[in-house]
Amino acid sequence: MNIKNEKILKELTDELLSLMMTKATAEVSFDKDNECYLVNINGGDETGLLIGKKGETLLSLQTILGILLKQKTGEWERVTVNVGDYLEKEEEYLKNLAQSAAARAKETGEPQSLYNLKPNQRRIIHLSLAEDKEITTESVGEGEERYLVVKAVKSNK
Repeated sequence: MNIKNEKILKELTDELLSLMMTKATAEVSFDKDNECYLVNINGGDETGLLIGKKGETLLSLQTILGILLKQKTGEWERVTVNVGDYLEKEEEYLKNLAQSAAARAKETGEPQSLYNLKPNQRRIIHLSLAEDKEITTESVGEGEERYLVVKAVKSNK
């Protein structure tokens, strides 16, 4: 963690938002638990625009800010961007998806495949089901074709 990097990231974020001609404002802090810089953007009326379809714009902002911070400081630092509590809402949705897939797998005995997930989304599902000893999760495939499979563990009764 570096207070100077926090200040640099805040300036970069403000400049980027200005270049995008938005009225959005940002706060930057360091998340010790996840060891990354957290950029919270208050988008007001422009929240949807800043999040984009399925969070694509938000992820692009995150990538750009990470690269710009590296250019300024010479160090790679993890940067997470959140707009209008999008990340919390997405995590809640993914945890619910994980629980319903696990319930279906236990009920039917059939593996449940979850498609079109980004790596960080698959990670959230893996972690949310990690404690359930009756379920296993596995990522299958390569690149864009990668998907997650939720399976019931066969009991030896």
